[in-house]
Amino acid sequence: MRPEYKVWIEIKRSAVRANIRTFRVLLDKKTKLYAVVKSNAYGHGLLQFSSIADESGIDGFCVDSVIEGIKLRSHGITKPILVLGYTLPGMYASAAKHDITITISSKESLIAWHKAKEKPRFHIKIDTGMHRQGFQSSEVPGLLKKIQSASRRTIRQPADEIRNYLKGIYTHFAMAKNRRDTAFTKEQYALFESACALFERVGFSDLMRHASATGGALLGMPFHADMVRVGIGLYGIWPSAELERQLSKTATLLPALSLHSVVSEVKTVAKGEGIGYDLTERVKQATTIAIVPIGYWHGIPRAASSIGTVLVGKRKARIIGRVSMDMLMIDVTGIPCRTGSEVMIMPADLAKEIDASPYEVVTRLNPLIHKAIT
Repeated sequence: MRPEYKVWIEIKRSAVRANIRTFRVLLDKKTKLYAVVKSNAYGHGLLQFSSIADESGIDGFCVDSVIEGIKLRSHGITKPILVLGYTLPGMYASAAKHDITITISSKESLIAWHKAKEKPRFHIKIDTGMHRQGFQSSEVPGLLKKIQSASRRTIRQPADEIRNYLKGIYTHFAMAKNRRDTAFTKEQYALFESACALFERVGFSDLMRHASATGGALLGMPFHADMVRVGIGLYGIWPSAELERQLSKTATLLPALSLHSVVSEVKTVAKGEGIGYDLTERVKQATTIAIVPIGYWHGIPRAASSIGTVLVGKRKARIIGRVSMDMLMIDVTGIPCRTGSEVMIMPADLAKEIDASPYEVVTRLNPLIHKAIT
């Protein structure tokens, strides 16, 4: 219990290290392991989590923006940083200054990159079927012609050659979450390999190739390439229920984050009384409830109302009534509990209870909540 906070997050250093070791075992020694720390490290704290990963031997970091990358640099992280999201052309100079690699995924971004006075290094992203970011496979031949043509027009010195800036090529899998259903993943990877071959044919033979996030990394070496970008797995959360069922006996993922609060009041409510806003739940018998000063402002989904559970000691207590902005009520009938008792919430477990994505639940944790490394 932390007496100065009524809500706090704990990050287990040992769990992060163990998860990194789990993925190292899955990878070839030549395959790099990058930590995806975008979106405040999936709610775990960009700087806090990245520091642990850095000292635990991670090879590099993936972020969503140059701003996130600059924060890592200012925190003393010197390892490679790749921006996965869209970068505004006005941020190219900052990326170059701080040695941050960006993603180019459209012809407009490529044109803007050519026009920039200060150019950052970049990776090309290929859309192999997810139809989110990236040049579509059919666009690759034309893309290469543009790259070669632009190179010939802009070269002043050998150092200006585009191959000194283009350092990688990658794609992203849409369905790499089930070992028994890899057909589309294989199709995507085949398209990606074809695109890589075209780049290699015109002289880009040393590009870093990568396709796998956590799911692809867990599926096995055929999809690992030169690097894997692992996010949710390093936080100890399975990317899908299917992979958890299929692999949990051979690979261990330890949740790194737990959310904590305290009981602020305990009271008994008479049979038939309603609980919380709009009295959405009425108790069927005399019920002991505890009030916990945590709510949807902190990141507890309103969907957890009357469904989700928390831990009081080692016992589960159901959320009763509607989750409020800064409070929720729990049924502690028969559970030893008093003002000051500690309450713990495991976001991944809560996500299962309300049939939500664990990605969404952890990334929506309020970034202002105090984080303690344990």
